[in-house]
Amino acid sequence: MAKITFITSDGNTTIVEGSTGSVMELAVQNKIKGIDGDCGGVCSCATCHVHVNPEQWDKTGAPDELENDMLEFDDNVSEYSRLSCQMKVNEDLDGLILTVAK
Repeated sequence: MAKITFITSDGNTTIVEGSTGSVMELAVQNKIKGIDGDCGGVCSCATCHVHVNPEQWDKTGAPDELENDMLEFDDNVSEYSRLSCQMKVNEDLDGLILTVAK
């Protein structure tokens, strides 16, 4: 089980729990504002873009080439950008803090 904190653009903080699926699916199930997941998690849009807390970058690791290509289409990219559809929920993500990019 992993507890993941989402911080939305309006400053609201929501902690959600999950044990399977992607971080994007967990966000959509919990109605996290700004996480749309329009493509359903196949890395063909950037509507699940988040910024990983820099101190926790090792928890998620860097995006792969496909994910980087998709992130290029977003205006709010940082060196800590990830697409939440590409992060699988697991115990290693427990305590992760993500800021929604929108």
